[in-house]
Amino acid sequence: MSATPEPPPTHVRAAFGARGEEEPELLEGGIAWRCGEVVLRPASHTAEAAWVAQTLDLLEPEDVRLARPLRSTDGRWVVSGWSANRNIDGKPEPRHDEVVAASLRLHAASSFLAKPRFLDSRQDLYSLADRMAWGEQEHPLVPEKGGRLYDVLEGSRRKVQLRQQVVHGDLFGNVLFAGNAPPGILEFAPYWRPAEWAAAVAVIDSLAWGGADPAIVERWSHLAEWPQSLLRALLFRLAVHALHPASTTQSLGGLEYASQMVLEVL
Repeated sequence: MSATPEPPPTHVRAAFGARGEEEPELLEGGIAWRCGEVVLRPASHTAEAAWVAQTLDLLEPEDVRLARPLRSTDGRWVVSGWSANRNIDGKPEPRHDEVVAASLRLHAASSFLAKPRFLDSRQDLYSLADRMAWGEQEHPLVPEKGGRLYDVLEGSRRKVQLRQQVVHGDLFGNVLFAGNAPPGILEFAPYWRPAEWAAAVAVIDSLAWGGADPAIVERWSHLAEWPQSLLRALLFRLAVHALHPASTTQSLGGLEYASQMVLEVL
């Protein structure tokens, strides 16, 4: 059993304006802590965390609520390895098409952003999986954890003519709903990929783990290069699964199911 993560230190909470009498509450997912209206999360990469905070401070997407970042009392975005944002109401719900629609609105707002420098040097497994899915890097994958299916599907990849931009590449589970309020988006996992790809990742995730009906693939088929966007999203998730130390052959089932939907449109 993994140990409970340590809450943010008192000086970090104070720096971001959390009141001292409010005890930190570990949020679902086991990463972020809420102290009243302040949410604090570890920032393992300071440059990326600061960039995300600055970006979310600038963006004004239509009909989307953002978890707005907070500066510390001395103006920093990151303090002792922690960043902060305002709490937003809501919880994840299986409103999968609304997540895709929110993705498109968010990325219409982020389309002007320049490519952040840290993306090219990022070496985590998600970045490796992303480059593999786009044919930019090769790496061996465990066959039983997704590598075999990855090899089968990789041969269907074709060139696409899509504009690359800054996108949030992990929206599934990070979009909150509160009644009729606009969807609220947590964090921002930056990638330099087409907006269609980010929408396709949300679709693949909703099929694999969210119980979405297969018709969601057809409902978004008007998006440019949709079959190839779906393929790259699926290859990305398969590579992540095969590379991740916590994945198992049993947890591959959802992606195998999603692959059936993708094969039908290729």
